[in-house]
Amino acid sequence: MSFNRVFGTAVLTLKTAASVMGAGSLPSDTLQSVHLQEVEVQSTRATSSTPVAFTNLGREEIRKTNFGQDLPYLLSTTPGALTTSDAGGGIGYTTLRVRGTDGSRINVTVNGIPVNDAESHNVFWVNMPDLASSIKDVQVQRGTGTSTNGAGAFGANINMTTTELTPVAYAEFSGSYGSFHTHKETFKIGSGLLRDHWAFQARLSNIGTDGYIDRASADLYSYYLQGGYYAGTTSVKLIAFGGKERTYHAWNYASREEMEAHNSRRYNSCGYMYTDEHGQEHFYDDQTDNYIQTHYQLLVNHAPAPGWTLSTGLHYTQGDGYYQEYKPDGSLAAYGLAPFECNGEAVSQTDLVRRKAMKNGFGGAVAAVNYTRRRLTASLGGGFNRYEGNHFGKVIWTRSAVGNPDPDNEYYRNRGVKNDGNIYLKADYEPIKGWSAYADLQYRHINYRIDGTDDKRYDDAPRQLSVNKTFDFLNPKTGISWQKSRHSAYASFGVAHKEPTRNNYTDGYFEKHPCSERLFDYETGYNYAGRRFHAGVNLYYMDYKNQLVLTGELNEIGEPVAANIPHSYRLGIELTAGTKLACGLTWEANAALSRNRTRDFVETLYGTDHQGNSLPAVRIAHGDTRLAFSPDVILNNRFEYCFRGWEASLQSQYVGRQYMSNADIRAHRLDAYFVSNLHISYTFTPRLLKKVTVGCSVYNLFNEEYENNGWASSDYTDTPDRRNNYTGYAAQAGTHVLSHVTFAF
Repeated sequence: MSFNRVFGTAVLTLKTAASVMGAGSLPSDTLQSVHLQEVEVQSTRATSSTPVAFTNLGREEIRKTNFGQDLPYLLSTTPGALTTSDAGGGIGYTTLRVRGTDGSRINVTVNGIPVNDAESHNVFWVNMPDLASSIKDVQVQRGTGTSTNGAGAFGANINMTTTELTPVAYAEFSGSYGSFHTHKETFKIGSGLLRDHWAFQARLSNIGTDGYIDRASADLYSYYLQGGYYAGTTSVKLIAFGGKERTYHAWNYASREEMEAHNSRRYNSCGYMYTDEHGQEHFYDDQTDNYIQTHYQLLVNHAPAPGWTLSTGLHYTQGDGYYQEYKPDGSLAAYGLAPFECNGEAVSQTDLVRRKAMKNGFGGAVAAVNYTRRRLTASLGGGFNRYEGNHFGKVIWTRSAVGNPDPDNEYYRNRGVKNDGNIYLKADYEPIKGWSAYADLQYRHINYRIDGTDDKRYDDAPRQLSVNKTFDFLNPKTGISWQKSRHSAYASFGVAHKEPTRNNYTDGYFEKHPCSERLFDYETGYNYAGRRFHAGVNLYYMDYKNQLVLTGELNEIGEPVAANIPHSYRLGIELTAGTKLACGLTWEANAALSRNRTRDFVETLYGTDHQGNSLPAVRIAHGDTRLAFSPDVILNNRFEYCFRGWEASLQSQYVGRQYMSNADIRAHRLDAYFVSNLHISYTFTPRLLKKVTVGCSVYNLFNEEYENNGWASSDYTDTPDRRNNYTGYAAQAGTHVLSHVTFAF
């Protein structure tokens, strides 16, 4: 009994041999005849006939680099992608950008279930450590992609599928150790097929590092559990995975002056308390981020008739955590605390420690009906998700003569509630052999409310939050594709919309709120897939309306705000090529060449005189400028050689210069960098084990001194032509090493 996945539906193939034998009697070669494909809601995946630009990474590609770094670093070789790391070594707080699109605009799903934070729209990968060890494959879609569930679908989509349940029992242990006391331990086990219908799988992981940046340590724990039931044309899968993280802050980034003053690129000002009489700096030990996140998924697939598949998924994610921060010379009034007297003098400012916490829940359902018949493939699907999040903060310690404040005395509390529903209909029809027409229409409705007091105060009084916004988006996509023998081509047009994030409201103007963003995406491409050689080219033009960017404006309490700019765009070409020779040598390369610009950018600049008095803000028209954090050139190259159990690969990436603001000035620039990583491993089969793999990875092989992230700001003194520029840089580690070993039982 079997049915095939043609367009985003699950496959379940159980041959008679497996049905009549228990898991304990299954010989090793049964893997060739018994295949338990994972149960998943996958209607949002692109296929070979879908006219969008995408890259697939399989389990083997992920395995070859999964030795401890976060998942974004495993995706960094896909076209137009680049990564950042606060700690400088790829573990802890890391981000991924695609075509210059930041993480809040990249939609991420696991088995079709959205994992983007509903308020910030970001994915905090540190909350899902070692998820890569439970991932079967990943699809990275560039541009508007296909209709998908969740926030952030505004320039790129990442669709991950977790590992399938296997019919044969197994166990595996892998470990890594290297520079900066970095280590990773992962244990996986699978039950195999039990009683003809059941299978189970589990994983436990621990990752830790001291970090390249001073004190930028990370201590990460995670687990993954799944159980599946298979009966005829129905399959049910229950998944639970989660993570617990504790990381020391490293998000301030160091200025050039700080690096020079401390004679170190590793300097970290987070947690700074004071400098003693010997010139020794002291830091707060507990300047940490602490968070626990748990995901639950129930996935059901059913094939009621030939050509029809029903897929449903229920999910719930729970998050709970806080971070603590030492604030030297903090204002008591800013935290709702009364001044006190010390030695007869009134004290309104003192050193203190604040704790900002959140507790949230995100749940919902997604579903799709898929139909495949001859020349037509169609899906009708959608989902509804609800988020409830509580944000609150306390001052837990002050350096005062009258004792510490009441630990239950909150200085702010607010609550965000977001309802997000969507429905889509997509179809792929082949009117003529080799030609396909694609249409995809999604309607999305969002209601977002924030109520309570903000963590910022205005005129020493709590700032009240009262946000109630509703958005209705219509996102159409259409295109055509052509396939013949080893050649294929496509052209498409898509529209995407994005609502503002929580920070756009809480950190924005008190009364003036930003509007939603819109993207018109035009793409066309060609691919050749030969027996030994493949190549492709994709051209795109992404035209933005009302994109939210930092313009230098400040809100009523002097904090930067993001503002809508009328026009901006990304224009580019993506090239891919590769070959696999009979001798075991593989070569893969890709290039992303782009032009990313704002049109008629106007910067707001604030100033003071020499006495510190505020001066009027000035607006500076810069004309067309480069979009921040959007390099015009990203190149990837990889050589791999395999021979009798040996594997060696050299992966290199060149990233062109970037600008950390939209003002397009040299002082805000990140220099270009070129980084290479070398991986070597050997696999053998000893007695009593299926296999053993030992290896070593050398990162930043040529010791490139570079930064891949940062911040920038400006003001002026006396007159606008006396501009002051300020920058901070996320320095990355030089040459560092990880050794690794895997035992498969």
